[in-house]
Amino acid sequence: MNRSEMLASIIKAQMKPAEFFPLFTPGDTIDIHYKIIEGEKERIQIFQGVLISDRGAGIHRMLRVRRIIASEGVERTFPAHNPRLVKIEVVRRGDSRRAKLYYLRERFGKSRRLRDQRRGLKHVVGHAATGRESGG
Repeated sequence: MNRSEMLASIIKAQMKPAEFFPLFTPGDTIDIHYKIIEGEKERIQIFQGVLISDRGAGIHRMLRVRRIIASEGVERTFPAHNPRLVKIEVVRRGDSRRAKLYYLRERFGKSRRLRDQRRGLKHVVGHAATGRESGG
């Protein structure tokens, strides 16, 4: 086994299956259940926010989630295949025409909210294997 085959097998073992990721797009409000280790104790913390960026592919896939805490914007970037990532749930589907929603950083109040997809433009058809969606 050469070096590239060995590296590919290690990466494949580290990746989560496609069924782990529900169908979501930027603009959706998601709950990320993340395992926190404090000394001897372990607990699961839920980080709920709007997905503003989903970038990368394979083992390098990253999810950037933004939420507001005490009138301050907080963003966290989660590696999608991190072993501490326990579960991802979609709470609300947001309607967005962009892939990266960095413009939400400058918004305040009602202008920060995204339209709900049920009242949105078109139904979005997705690919379960890739976790990405395409307009349809």
